[in-house]
Amino acid sequence: MRFRVDADLTYRFPAPAKVLLLLEAAHGDDQSVRSERLSISKTLPFTRLDDVASGERRVVFLGEDTVEIAYEATVEVGERSAVLAGAAQPALEELPPEALPYLQPSRYCPADRFERFVTRAFSDTAGGERVEAILAWIAEHLDYEAGVSSAATTALDTFIDRAGVCRDFAHVAISLCRASQIPARAVSGYGWPLEPPDMHAVVEVFVGGGWRLADPTGKVEPGGLVRVATGRDATDIAFMSIFGQAELISQTFGIERTL
Repeated sequence: MRFRVDADLTYRFPAPAKVLLLLEAAHGDDQSVRSERLSISKTLPFTRLDDVASGERRVVFLGEDTVEIAYEATVEVGERSAVLAGAAQPALEELPPEALPYLQPSRYCPADRFERFVTRAFSDTAGGERVEAILAWIAEHLDYEAGVSSAATTALDTFIDRAGVCRDFAHVAISLCRASQIPARAVSGYGWPLEPPDMHAVVEVFVGGGWRLADPTGKVEPGGLVRVATGRDATDIAFMSIFGQAELISQTFGIERTL
């Protein structure tokens, strides 16, 4: 499928601050960027910090006064393996080195705190079936509700509160999968057909010999996500990291299927 994505952001900086922007569609095996354009306050200089290995596109700039950011791209999303049923859970020694970091607890995903729970709740499943059971549990027990979580909310907080947004749903799914010895990581992107359009967080699990995307909120199919970033949790996939203070003036994201 082919999508057109766009983002328009305006921030005000009371004092100069460095900004790390992770807003552009990734270049990778599962999607191809046909065209794109990024502008930051017209002539504001920025430095590219693209990651050749992951295909992620990053820039750094100095935010001063009012900064306007605009991005648009046309992206072709290829076929993605998303079937979980029957996907085997690999033994630790069978995992590729790239998957190993995604077995460990991270800032927002304290997986070690969930080991007793997954043993009791999902003991009769493994591999892809375990992931399906985790997603079903999240769908039954968590409410999608804005305003109940913050940038500091962890998977444990959401597990207790039983409510959150896509970021929180992803953190719970990742934590439960890692506690089940299934590598799991966070993925951000433009999600179709979200309404209203927004930057969306999903998960990617390593079962059946490869990475497979899944959305714990059930709002976006794997083929409807234009991937931007992949990482341990929200720490790694935030579309903007501000090293200082800034005020949000306006922010919109868009995605439209063109084919």
